[in-house]
Amino acid sequence: MISPQQVEAMIVAELPDALVKVQDLTGGGDHYQVTVVSSQFAGKRLVQQHQLIYDALRQAMSTEAIHALAIKTYTPEAWQTTAAS
Repeated sequence: MISPQQVEAMIVAELPDALVKVQDLTGGGDHYQVTVVSSQFAGKRLVQQHQLIYDALRQAMSTEAIHALAIKTYTPEAWQTTAAS
């Protein structure tokens, strides 16, 4: 089991400018949804953005501390548009 704070810390370690929201989907500490806003996503396709998140969480994913992960990624500009909706 891994805490939402640990998930956030792992992502921020790889993407220092990231704004991260972590949601435990089942309460069991192994099914998470993350929403990440980072300027490092600019110019990258969605799959490349998600790969950055998987890279940050590789250790937790490989040990199955995280069993399921839903990812939403945004550039700061896209986040502003989404947040305004």
